[in-house]
Amino acid sequence: MKHKVGYDPQAGAGEAPSHPDLFDKCRRYTRAREVMAAGLYPYFHEIESGQGPEVRIEGRPVVMVGSNDYLGLTNHPRVKEAAIEAIRRYGTGCAGSRFLNGTLSIHHQLEERLADFLRQEAAIVFPTGFQANLGAISALVGKPDMVVIDKLNHASIFDGCRLSFGQIRKFRHNDMENLNRILATHSDQAALIVVDGVFSMEGDIVDLPALMPVARRHGARVMVDDAHGLGVLGAGGRGTAEHFGMEDEVDLIMGTYSKSLATVGGFLAASEEVVHFLKHSARPLIFSASLPPGSAAAALAALDIIEAEPERRERLWANTRKMAAAFKALGFDIGHSQTPVIPVRVGDELKVLKMWRRLFDEGVFASPVLPPAVPPGMALMRTSYMATHTDAHLERVLSAFEKVGRELAVI
Repeated sequence: MKHKVGYDPQAGAGEAPSHPDLFDKCRRYTRAREVMAAGLYPYFHEIESGQGPEVRIEGRPVVMVGSNDYLGLTNHPRVKEAAIEAIRRYGTGCAGSRFLNGTLSIHHQLEERLADFLRQEAAIVFPTGFQANLGAISALVGKPDMVVIDKLNHASIFDGCRLSFGQIRKFRHNDMENLNRILATHSDQAALIVVDGVFSMEGDIVDLPALMPVARRHGARVMVDDAHGLGVLGAGGRGTAEHFGMEDEVDLIMGTYSKSLATVGGFLAASEEVVHFLKHSARPLIFSASLPPGSAAAALAALDIIEAEPERRERLWANTRKMAAAFKALGFDIGHSQTPVIPVRVGDELKVLKMWRRLFDEGVFASPVLPPAVPPGMALMRTSYMATHTDAHLERVLSAFEKVGRELAVI
């Protein structure tokens, strides 16, 4: 028998329910429906085409500046053909975890390729980047230990910390003096420092040259989430550590395939002994179905293109410099962005939602970012750029932002 919401099978006829209903919070949650009713709901919009610099939504083309496909590889013929060929050979899935029956030769190929690309001893592939962060932090940080994180880190890092049994401390964004004080007051604990390489909402880069001496002074290990740095930063696209010439100093690198590598999945790269430990301790790896072969093949093909076509990264950075300079010239506040992630700071949440709607009306799809993804009072429009954006695309974006920015008194 199915029970209606709020029905208590223990209550007698005509009696009110005697127990709290877990689903009451669902009925009380009205914020999203209110935004929908106002025509300002920006989420779950169906994209009717493949990812690219221009996509089709609600039957019309719009310029996409909300994608993390930085190098424009999600529709690259070599990437798609590699995925198709892997499906022909291996099928669509692995029907088990890496730990048991879900390890394919293509997983080992990808792990070896990633380790070689990042100049690390070993790598381990996860089904998603989110799970890679959960697995690394929860496996490495135990009850006697401490994990220290930047306050603006990605949500997956915060969740990984919550799953660990260690003490969690947060330091002010990119503030290494604050980090130093925290470590100095906990000198009796083994510590893991976890930071984003590129901060995904702010677009700035971790101050790795200042962080590493602090970490070494206190014997702490350093993990960099390079989801948004891989393929983008560094002379060879190897990410934040290469960008600063510090590849030999970072202890653990996490990355995803869902940005520059044009598919879905994640990985961890480190010394062989650390990867060996994680293979036998990271619960999200052991208890999750394995990365599908099509995704592994797509990531391998994307790595090949990153190395063979550096001009893609050059074009990405040309687009980035153009947009950052133009936004500043128009009077927008883009914070301390140093990367293809360029936020337009607005502050007021309702104004951000109105800005999203008006930009969409003008043929531009950007991403509104509200708390808790950013601190209260710091709502923003997140824009991100691709190597495949043309000058015409970028001019359309700037024209729309200028028009809407003046309408809403953002500039």
